[in-house]
Amino acid sequence: MDLRIQKLIRTKRKTLALQIRDDGALVVRAPLKVSLRYIQEVIAKKSRWIKKKSSQAIERARLKPVKKFIEAEEFLYLGNFYKLYLSESKKKRLCFEDKFLLPKADIDKARELFIGWYKAQAKKIIGERVKLYSKQINASYRKIRITNASFRWGSCSQKGDLNFSWRIVMAPLKVLDYVVVHEMVHLLEKSHSKRFWERVSNYYPEYKMCRNWLKEKGFSLVI
Repeated sequence: MDLRIQKLIRTKRKTLALQIRDDGALVVRAPLKVSLRYIQEVIAKKSRWIKKKSSQAIERARLKPVKKFIEAEEFLYLGNFYKLYLSESKKKRLCFEDKFLLPKADIDKARELFIGWYKAQAKKIIGERVKLYSKQINASYRKIRITNASFRWGSCSQKGDLNFSWRIVMAPLKVLDYVVVHEMVHLLEKSHSKRFWERVSNYYPEYKMCRNWLKEKGFSLVI
């Protein structure tokens, strides 16, 4: 199996991190001054792990559900499945009332409408959860952005911006909360140090279970 780096991202981080994308590609996040030779040495040492995770990612991608936007098809929202029904309404929008209602006239725009709806919900719900946990963690942030990221559920910039993929709103609320807490703790601890995970555990004791959920089921958060 190919162990080439698909993408190398250098930032002011202190540690080296290897990430396997959903398509099986290897992404390396490295400190600015770390040499390419050192990165290659780490990859060689982690080759067995990389191959295993890459194979798993490729298999998950093969099994990834492909939405057809047809009657009674189910869509995830906060960890629950809700069916889609096609209506005769001429309103140019997607509605949600314990089920999804989509005008038949807009079937060709279904994916776009769903993404727009998910983004709106993510902005609202994540905003509420960040506000809630900011009081507990006592961490200040600059702004919240909802992104189209496919491989990162959240991130925290050096300037204090919190970024979240709209896809996370499909996951159970407890998993979404974990992602929020994870990124907010990064406002205090930039790297994934022992102290970082101790703080995450302190504010969110269930974090390991939520991490595993994302590892095992995160591939299903697509439309």
